[in-house]
Amino acid sequence: MKSAPLLLATLWLMLLGGLAQAQSDAPWFEVETLNPGLGPTPNWLDRSTPRATMESLLRSAPTDPEGLSRAHLLDLSDLAPEDQAANGARLARELLTVIERRAVLDWGQILDRPDALDARQTSSSATAGMKRRSLLVWEIELDGIPAAIRLDRIKPADSDPVWVVSRQTVQKIPALYAVYGPSQYEELLPDGLRRHAFWRLMWWEVIGLPLLVLLAGLAGQGTAVALRRIGRHATRRITRAAFRAARLPMVLAAVALVLAIGTQTVFVFSGRLNSVLTPLIAAGFVTAALMLIVNVIEVILDQITGFDELDLTRQQFDEARTRATRIAAVRRILVIIVFLFGFGIVLASANLFRTYGFSLLASAGVLTLILGFAARTILTNILASLQIALNQSARIGDRVVYKGALCHVERINFTYVQLADWDGTRLVVPVNEFASTTFENWTLKEPEMLRVLKFKLAPEVDIDRLRSCFETVLDDLDQSDLDDRDKSAVRVTGQDAYGIDVWFMVPCRDPNSSWDSACLAREALIARLSKMQTDEGVPIFPDIVPPVESDPPSRAAA
Repeated sequence: MKSAPLLLATLWLMLLGGLAQAQSDAPWFEVETLNPGLGPTPNWLDRSTPRATMESLLRSAPTDPEGLSRAHLLDLSDLAPEDQAANGARLARELLTVIERRAVLDWGQILDRPDALDARQTSSSATAGMKRRSLLVWEIELDGIPAAIRLDRIKPADSDPVWVVSRQTVQKIPALYAVYGPSQYEELLPDGLRRHAFWRLMWWEVIGLPLLVLLAGLAGQGTAVALRRIGRHATRRITRAAFRAARLPMVLAAVALVLAIGTQTVFVFSGRLNSVLTPLIAAGFVTAALMLIVNVIEVILDQITGFDELDLTRQQFDEARTRATRIAAVRRILVIIVFLFGFGIVLASANLFRTYGFSLLASAGVLTLILGFAARTILTNILASLQIALNQSARIGDRVVYKGALCHVERINFTYVQLADWDGTRLVVPVNEFASTTFENWTLKEPEMLRVLKFKLAPEVDIDRLRSCFETVLDDLDQSDLDDRDKSAVRVTGQDAYGIDVWFMVPCRDPNSSWDSACLAREALIARLSKMQTDEGVPIFPDIVPPVESDPPSRAAA
């Protein structure tokens, strides 16, 4: 019998727990009354679904300029009933202003069902088939912490459930309005400029944005001129190089700074413009900072290595060519890391994937495919550039023959290879094309090489006389440009009706100067052979008359 009271107490607690659980599972929040200080709700105010509530908040401003009716769209439970009418209208106006200036609503995510059930979700989603009583509309940064704009479904004891702005959101409206409401400069504008023009923009935004962009451009131009003039007075070379490297980043920073001050401090633009301006400003600051870092590092590396002052085509700078190419590869890797880091910062700061339906593209991976397809050529060239720099198939300063052109590699950039032709012209070749095309590298591995001079001579020429003449020619050349003289040779490699093919092999020490040595040897050899033929009457060059092509028949003859 003593256990009967304990059993009854246990059953009572279980009953209360079951009732509490049943109430927590209800698709709404139950209250005794909702906003008793506002009086009856207007019949035209629709609060049946989340989308209807937000639409009523945004579209009823012309018919309810004071916000008395829109106060019914807020949960004013934290206000005393006697204060709800006056403060509720003010809070409704302030919330509308904040939403228009900072939020870009995705109406596809604001459901038009009383139970807020999203029938489009897959079975793997956490809220699939779930009736919700609270729905997140947007998040706005407030003192570095996102402040949620949320709707709650509330059921008073004497009426049907309705969707209203949550009590927690209402608590943050004054702080949000203080940050994102009209600035003191905007309040000084005439009322005509503060009226809506089109696309939910006010006239001062339509007029002020082009003026702000013009002012930002002038600020960037002024920064460039100032840095250029200051740099002219620099006495040290590294200082002048630093000013040149910092010019473009500082111009970008000045433009971004003016835009940031104009759109976030002096004036507060609407959410549609902010969704575009915020990523651009963030990208401007990040790009300026990262470009400054990369440019300064490059200036420091150039000063340390001093490759610009060296003629890397000379044989004695073989190790310098290797170091220059490896440093170029390190620069590319550094730029790629910096770019990825900056791109992530821009995306994180701009919250880009939540605007204009980009969340769907990001979740499905479509945006990644689009960006990858658009950047495939650039990425291919960058990877090919790294491949060349790492496998050392062509180093900066190497002498190469590319598609019949004798050049030396001057630069290996991200997307192209710059080749300096022997006549001073530059060939700009896409890196991917350069890496996939066969070319001769005269400097790779062993620097020594044989340059072959090919002559067509008369069949009765004396080969021993030719060898003696060739040795004399080699004696007259700069011996520092020649390799082991034992490698020189004169060979008859073929014959035909016109004469014999004779090859004169010039051993060269440095492939970068071998072309000049071969040209000098050919010039001297032709001169000696011609003199031998003239003085001794011995045939050296074959007497060949080139065939004359017959003219095509004229129309008259036809």
